[in-house]
Amino acid sequence: MFPAIPPATRALILINVAVFLLQQIPGAGDLIQQLFALWPLGDGFRPWQLITYAFLHGPWWHILFNMFALYMFGGALERYWGGRRLVLFFLVCVLTAALTQLAVQYAGTTGALADAADAAGPVIGASGGVFGVLLAFAWYFPRQRLFVIPIPIPIPAWLFVTLYGLIELFSGATGIEPGVAHFAHLGGMLGGALCILYWRARHRFSS
Repeated sequence: MFPAIPPATRALILINVAVFLLQQIPGAGDLIQQLFALWPLGDGFRPWQLITYAFLHGPWWHILFNMFALYMFGGALERYWGGRRLVLFFLVCVLTAALTQLAVQYAGTTGALADAADAAGPVIGASGGVFGVLLAFAWYFPRQRLFVIPIPIPIPAWLFVTLYGLIELFSGATGIEPGVAHFAHLGGMLGGALCILYWRARHRFSS
């Protein structure tokens, strides 16, 4: 039986689903993407896109996988942290994912990273925030066993996230999967790690 969805996790999922449905309205999808997707630095870029891109998605499977991961791992973190901290953490990861993607796009426009950064098009999706949530889950629940298709046995969360991160790094560096913002995913994980380390340092200082 699946656990109930905590309120902050549920709110994030509902916002994503609502925006996805708006994107399906004829004529609205292109306008929403033009205004709120994360465009490369230039005429199409707007500051709010550093956050809003994370609430847009492409095909149905894109939002399905992201929201399922947010439900599974975000819900566990919310029960451990509380809703306010989960939302703050998610938004920090979304922001660092966007900044990482923009940096890689800028650095790769004339070099070998151009294909990996997909510099010509916008970035959409909650994956940067979700990858940060994955890292946090593995950080706080490293021995939690996960069933991952097609691996026939459950593996600990720390191993799953480590392997996933290495795959993203390899895919981004080699550009074998163009059109996927691998460096945004890694940026979300980096932001998550920095956020957790900051909270820990602040807690030690205040203690």
